[in-house]
Amino acid sequence: MFRSILVALDCSAASKAALEQAIDLAREEGARLTLISVAAPPRFRPVGPYFVPLPNDVELERQAQGILDEAEAQVPEDVPVSTVLRRGDAAKAILKRVEQGEHDLVVMGSRGHGRAASLLLGSVSRCVLAHSPVPVLIARARAGRAPEKAAVA
Repeated sequence: MFRSILVALDCSAASKAALEQAIDLAREEGARLTLISVAAPPRFRPVGPYFVPLPNDVELERQAQGILDEAEAQVPEDVPVSTVLRRGDAAKAILKRVEQGEHDLVVMGSRGHGRAASLLLGSVSRCVLAHSPVPVLIARARAGRAPEKAAVA
């Protein structure tokens, strides 16, 4: 039985699917949701003759807070919810919160880049799945279909 569910959010469709699944689980289990979003700096800086402005820390925090605000508004009133905003490396921040918050489940989305892209881009969901001391439910959203249910690992 899950009592405290941590839901890691970004602006992806998979993240929205993760929130929907977490809400369903929280209702079934009578659990509390904690929504977390991480203001993480971009991993790669563009190289080339063109200047591409990157978001600064204030803008990253504003985006992360917007994600939390939007997600919190979607949680029904009968489900207890709180929000957490962190800065830095997303996987590390999520894993640290798992331990500090005494959560017993993490729910998050996976964009499904595949192994090759994950090697180049990194994968927050893979890192959390590999290092989490509690079960992790990975949700994916498929284009043109309802969100796919995922197994807890």
